[in-house]
Amino acid sequence: MEYLTYRPSHELESLINLYWSLKVPKQESHSRQRIIPDGCIEMAFILGDDIKRFISDDEFILQPRAMVIGQIVEPFYIEPVGEVDTFAISFFPLGFSNLIDQSLDELVNKETPLDELFDPKIIRKLESDIIQADSTQERIAIMEAFLLERLKENKVIDQVVRTTVDAIYQSSGRVKIADIFGVDKGSRRRLERQFKRHIGLSPKQLGKVIRLQAALSLLLDIEPQSLTKIAYSSEYYDQSHFIKDFKEFTGITPKDFFRSDEMILSSKFYK
Repeated sequence: MEYLTYRPSHELESLINLYWSLKVPKQESHSRQRIIPDGCIEMAFILGDDIKRFISDDEFILQPRAMVIGQIVEPFYIEPVGEVDTFAISFFPLGFSNLIDQSLDELVNKETPLDELFDPKIIRKLESDIIQADSTQERIAIMEAFLLERLKENKVIDQVVRTTVDAIYQSSGRVKIADIFGVDKGSRRRLERQFKRHIGLSPKQLGKVIRLQAALSLLLDIEPQSLTKIAYSSEYYDQSHFIKDFKEFTGITPKDFFRSDEMILSSKFYK
């Protein structure tokens, strides 16, 4: 498995977390992989064989070849049918909202074909250019040109939403929204609506995902730490609170995270 990450240009570093590529040779059988929330929206291009996305234990759909994966609030399974060759862009929570007018809560927990979000004619050319590119660096250059063109419309996002997202990240998901707005329920309701539109999640959901990210980073340290130490380092109330949130977003316990072959891909992403 070859998983590589790349930094965006200076012009896009406030919107894009990273670019990544993943290559896995064709095997007799691939194991299902559990995909878990990370707070980001991704635009992905499948360059290899198809990838199944399971919608039940034995039912699946094929992921679109060029798609946007919205915010995830519950884990799901994917399984390649052959060779894996994927190129993707991981956007910060507010990043993708700068590119489209559609409310992002409509994209949650699903893959949406790119030609449903942008001009199909433009997407056909973009997908063709990405497929024909000779390297990941060339694909990044193609994507940056596409994204910068979309940004010319200069979409304005509510400054309060930006400030709240910054506070959530700076506190690793530990800040309480009540501490920002106090008892002003009107402001909190407005923020909830703006978050759903521009991010796809509520402030509370985003905070829980970001705090889980911080805990996962500790969990994946070279020297494993005790669950109690991780829970308190991440400012959960106690170990049981940490395990409850972990299981809500991943579907398994922290201890099972290391034992499961289904988590190989997710552990690569988080590391």
